[in-house]
Amino acid sequence: MLTVTGTPVVPGLAHGPVLLVRTEISAAAVAAFEAAPALDPEDALAAYDQAASLVAEGFEKRAAEGSGAAAEVLTASAGLARDKGLRGAVRKQLRAGTSLLPAVHAAIEQFASVFEQMGGLMAERVTDLRDIERRVTARLVGESEPGVPVPDVPSVLVAEDLAPADTAGLDPRLVVALVTEKGGPTSHTAIIARQLGLPCIVGAQGAQDLAAGVRVLVDGASGVVEVEPDADHAAKRVADDKAVRAEVESWTGPGHTADGEPVKLLANVADGESSARSAEAPVQGVGLFRTELSFLNRTEEPSVEEQAQIYADVLRPFAGRGHVVVRTLDAGSDKPIAFATHEGEENPALGVRGLRLAFDNPGLLERQLDGIARAAEETGVETWVMAPMVATVAEAAGFAERVRERGLKAGVMVEVPSAALLAHRMLEVVDFLSIGTNDLTQYAMAADRMATDLAHLTDPWQPAVLQLIAITAHAGAEAGKPVGVCGEAAADPLLACALVGMGVTSLSMAAAAVKPVGAQIGHVTRAQCEEAAEAALAATDPGEARDAVRRIVLA
Repeated sequence: MLTVTGTPVVPGLAHGPVLLVRTEISAAAVAAFEAAPALDPEDALAAYDQAASLVAEGFEKRAAEGSGAAAEVLTASAGLARDKGLRGAVRKQLRAGTSLLPAVHAAIEQFASVFEQMGGLMAERVTDLRDIERRVTARLVGESEPGVPVPDVPSVLVAEDLAPADTAGLDPRLVVALVTEKGGPTSHTAIIARQLGLPCIVGAQGAQDLAAGVRVLVDGASGVVEVEPDADHAAKRVADDKAVRAEVESWTGPGHTADGEPVKLLANVADGESSARSAEAPVQGVGLFRTELSFLNRTEEPSVEEQAQIYADVLRPFAGRGHVVVRTLDAGSDKPIAFATHEGEENPALGVRGLRLAFDNPGLLERQLDGIARAAEETGVETWVMAPMVATVAEAAGFAERVRERGLKAGVMVEVPSAALLAHRMLEVVDFLSIGTNDLTQYAMAADRMATDLAHLTDPWQPAVLQLIAITAHAGAEAGKPVGVCGEAAADPLLACALVGMGVTSLSMAAAAVKPVGAQIGHVTRAQCEEAAEAALAATDPGEARDAVRRIVLA
């Protein structure tokens, strides 16, 4: 094996020995547990409760020690470990006469099947579920929870897939790159790798066939893992990459091309804490405040007053720093919220989610807008509000009217292809558009963005997706109104240059990605960005698009 190829996620070069991650629990410990006298159903359920509680506490402890996306996904995993529905499924199995470990496995598989059918980010949570099963099982049989071993030397982590708890706890000094056989460009592994600044490749079939300890060179920009490369050549390439990264770290903003064309670089935030941290980065505001992440564990809708306080905590760090774009609840599908989402939908990804929740529950949106308006008034921060999952001009107009009644600027997310195709008409009724490339890619390509086998389709470099982005950006230029990108595509330095060339006016991303994107854009002219856009749009597949843009941007 000379190379392994996958989907590039986080650019960068790293060279080191392979550290294979295995997640098996000792077969001897499992056999000993099952050979012991069986527990009665109530005692077995109590043992499960204790084990699940310890696993959840472990997630919560790691979340408290972490930040940003890592803390968010660990908190979500803790909630899943404590889930009452999962516990109920275990109890049902136990009362039917199933012994404890098989009962846990059956319950997990029941939920995994449901999540896989739901698609989207819920399908990504199947990895979380199976990680919870391994951890609970380990607790029950008296072993330590499985996880990533701590390497003795800086190593390249290779795994079938990584659960959030594994990825979030990595030490970048000892883990220099990530390569997984599963996962897509927007998986938990990819998001946290970007936050940690680790070169990352996902969907790399055959990666686990690599021998432990074999030295590899990981190119996170091309998606290629070179096996046993020439040591001197690899060392030089890594050194050159480190020099580039050092230059990136010195970038202080604001965003602009080499010939002075301004490009607003904004942060994606989830709560007051992440907003305060992002305000320390060289950003000019917030391009995406995901309000639903503040309510994932709430069973009842917060009052307008409580919502206003939560939103004010996010707005306040950016007083005098620029505007903040608040997205109304993007609940449903992969982000169920007890007080908002519909249960039992056959296909939640195509169901009642985002703005659609207000169709039969208008008060939910009205109260949220009241809370946002109060926070804006209290903090004095320029506040823009946008709705997710908008499909028609009528929906956009109705939403904009409600927002403007409260003295705020109104916009919509372009995630549904119809919104991109009607962008010029959308901009007749709203003040701005923001492109969510994660969902736009999924819906345009009719491919679950978490399906490893379809990672090549859910790549934001797909020409069809780029065409939809270009249509939207062109509509913004003609209308003289802002069009931003707030999906994961904005965090790709190469793709960012092409997006600017298409006419995108702002890019919003995790704060950790701002410097690499800003530094890259600062090295190219507006004309080069336009040339890169034309080359990407003319390509026949993502690989060709990447290569074409790389030749122009890195010339």
